[in-house]
Amino acid sequence: MELRAWRDLCHRLEALGESLLDDAYPAAPEDRAEGFAHLAEQVVCWLGWSVGHADPRRPAFHRQNDLVTQWGGPNADNAYRHARVHPSLRYRLRGHMHGCDDFILAIRAGFMHEPRHGTLVEVTGSDLGIGRGDEIDLLLGEGAIPLPEGSAMVSIREYYIDWQEEEPAVWTIACLDEDQPAPPADGEAVAAQLADAATSIEHSMRYWRDYMLDARAAGRPNTFAASQRVAKGLPSARYAFCFWHLGPDEALVIDTDVPAARYWGLQLYSMGWFEPIDPTGRITSLNQAQTSVGPDGRVQVVVAHADPGTPNWLDTGGRGDGLLTLRWFWPDSDQAPAPTATVIPFEAAGRARPEMAQRRAHLAWRFRT
Repeated sequence: MELRAWRDLCHRLEALGESLLDDAYPAAPEDRAEGFAHLAEQVVCWLGWSVGHADPRRPAFHRQNDLVTQWGGPNADNAYRHARVHPSLRYRLRGHMHGCDDFILAIRAGFMHEPRHGTLVEVTGSDLGIGRGDEIDLLLGEGAIPLPEGSAMVSIREYYIDWQEEEPAVWTIACLDEDQPAPPADGEAVAAQLADAATSIEHSMRYWRDYMLDARAAGRPNTFAASQRVAKGLPSARYAFCFWHLGPDEALVIDTDVPAARYWGLQLYSMGWFEPIDPTGRITSLNQAQTSVGPDGRVQVVVAHADPGTPNWLDTGGRGDGLLTLRWFWPDSDQAPAPTATVIPFEAAGRARPEMAQRRAHLAWRFRT
């Protein structure tokens, strides 16, 4: 049984690799090479989740969307972790915030790319009175945070706004209703976990590919689509998307008012894989603490292949196509910013950015790399 499941997993991964040569995926040699690396990362991610974190009676946090296992357009200001839960059980979450500014804790039915998905409960650290340097001690399934029917996981998004070399948040989770050792592994359970991993890898690869293709087809290049809430996402989240298409001597100038929200930022993503573009080597994201605001209270950001010599440069990494996302969370009202995008000629020479070293050092602390 286990061998059949392993062979099936390998055959399904082989088919996914062959599908990367289809026209639906980016076709440039560097994109295809990156696609196979992305597939390998998805294998690491979902095998870890399905096999190593399968039992809600013995949960542990699984870190995803870090510097390796990226999928679905993760936010560069976040660290993500997930643990299995079951609505019939109770759990205790303990830890310490250290240098983490805030967090969102969500009880979810499944990941966005899965058939069963959605956020069932959402709470925010600051709304619970938990902030930088504070202890964390929360109960799930009783007390303030319920586990409704259909709950499958607890997901944590940690927010790091001022990127400094500080200790990141630490979390633990324990089931209060189970203190027995895990039973020995059996073939049926392992086979089911391998099948679940194969399905999760397939869903992630195909869902996010189609998500990007559909979103780009619904709009025009170098133009912001209307702001939106993602139906399957967090209730507090708002987004505005702009797919750029730039020649080697062009730049995209973004002009927007400051979002009326507790948190906001802009970030660049690759096509096909919906990964952040080289967060440790290039400045491809800016949040409210990293962005220069003009004297008129507006923000101007330049998306370009090289440094234009102006504040708020986002580095495409030489990519002619990609996605720029403006996100703002915990808005003060329903009034959305109205960003504009304008293509202009690029005529300035590039130069190194001194803040890159600080960003790289912070990420090394946050993800312990």
